Amino acid sequence: MSARNGLPLQRIPKRWSAADLPDQTGKRFLITGATSGIGKEAAREVARAGGTVIIAARSLSKAEKVKSELSPKRIEILELDLTDLESVRRAAKNLNGEIDVLILNAGIMAIPKLMTKDGFEMQMGTNHLGHFAFAGLIRNRVRSRIVSVSSQAHRTGNFGVGDKEAIQDICLGRNKYSAWGAYGNSKLANVLFTFELERRARANNWGFRACAAHPGYSNTNLQSVGPQFRERIWEERATSFMNSIIAQSASRGALPTLCAATFPDLYGATYIGPDGFMEMRGFPKAVRARSIAYDQELSSNLWQVSEELTGVVWR
Repeated sequence: MSARNGLPLQRIPKRWSAADLPDQTGKRFLITGATSGIGKEAAREVARAGGTVIIAARSLSKAEKVKSELSPKRIEILELDLTDLESVRRAAKNLNGEIDVLILNAGIMAIPKLMTKDGFEMQMGTNHLGHFAFAGLIRNRVRSRIVSVSSQAHRTGNFGVGDKEAIQDICLGRNKYSAWGAYGNSKLANVLFTFELERRARANNWGFRACAAHPGYSNTNLQSVGPQFRERIWEERATSFMNSIIAQSASRGALPTLCAATFPDLYGATYIGPDGFMEMRGFPKAVRARSIAYDQELSSNLWQVSEELTGVVWR
């Protein structure tokens, strides 16, 4: 174990890979956004290790396709649209039984300004508020861990003065909009949420640990969402080409998430990313988030605003 700024870092064995996953027989995982990319690869490896995976997805047809491709006997499907709180509540109600690990993976990136059905800025609504509400509604059915998938883009997040009014303005899209700025804010919200959740879980004896992960630069369809929304085919093709040359594979990018979800006796509030240059690629290791992510006043304000906007109070 080592430490930076007085905070302990978990020691993860070098070159930890999917082959190191412990046996997951008898365990249930729920992964949002597992129809492609990081989530799909995480689902693949958990099922291979003997676990059962609930794919929570907006598109049931895509989820059915992934189920047939991976392991029909080990994959279940739950309809969930994170941009619609009615769907979030319905999914929580339709979830059967308990789960061991909840992986909050679904996300969108750098899209033009849009609003969710409930009036939230789309990236904050999808990447943070929808997940906050869903996790809060099923909190008492999670036995082991809640893992949030963030990004190196959290380092660009900015909640201004950090009071509740400033946070609410960002969540409701009342601030000056920047596609990448909004994405950075949502990814900063992911780590702020994780660290605040861990503090509250310990204080309330909730019985699970909260951890976070980021995949570095991985070749998924996430980078294509923004160009698709803007209807810029050339930009989408250029992004896809750059991904094929520079980015690591989605299966390698899924390793930090898998490690955060399954590594034995992982410390709460551990943040895991790739061990390569600038944490952009490589094998999992415990890393440090940007210092503002550990600001307890900011995380508390975000938590309160999230409860007020979603109507989901964690108890």
